[in-house]
Amino acid sequence: MIKLRPAEERGQFRIDWLDSRHTFSFGHYYDPRHMGVSSLRVINDDRVVPGAGFETHPHRDMEIISYILDGSIEHRDTMGNRTRLRAGEVQVMSAGTGIMHSEFNPEPETHLHFLQIWIRPEQPGLQPSYAQKDFSDAKGVTLIVSPDGANGSLKLHQDARIYQLRLSGERIELPLQTTRLHYLQVARGALALNGRVLQEGDGVIIEKESLLDIAADNSVEALLFDLAA
Repeated sequence: MIKLRPAEERGQFRIDWLDSRHTFSFGHYYDPRHMGVSSLRVINDDRVVPGAGFETHPHRDMEIISYILDGSIEHRDTMGNRTRLRAGEVQVMSAGTGIMHSEFNPEPETHLHFLQIWIRPEQPGLQPSYAQKDFSDAKGVTLIVSPDGANGSLKLHQDARIYQLRLSGERIELPLQTTRLHYLQVARGALALNGRVLQEGDGVIIEKESLLDIAADNSVEALLFDLAA
């Protein structure tokens, strides 16, 4: 079964410096029909104007992943990290017992576009941690986040894996375990999934499907979440 979550039906929050689309309930947007999939709780599609961002604020007991599409993020946290992520880089922050952090667009002219993803951890009270990695050169299907750091992926504390799909004028087949849940989010471009056309911002819940047939006539970037049922 493949269930569409259309881009235009997502929640929206817009102020002078931020335009955010919420796949699942978040902040002022609440919809009991869209509370996440398995441990996947948040996918926010955020656009931030130059020189603005999220002031220092707290988190705990959440695995927070930032996937940079355009521009850059300047990250600071109470663990002493002060880093910059650019397009093609991925950040995983385990908030654990508690962390304070800020995320800013440091560019004077370029807008920041990124996906903010929250995954519930396997247990509360973990030690906070931070890691980032550049996947900008990766093509095809790449494991970017996993519970064991397999194949050079970033590690998180949950039975969940995130695959980056970067395709251009090609068709691939991906076998799936039918005992798992899957969610696919189109980050940019368009693709055909098992014959159904998905546009930028669309997502789909995938249940009991053994194979994904994915075709991209032009450049497309998407994330595939492999989750415990």
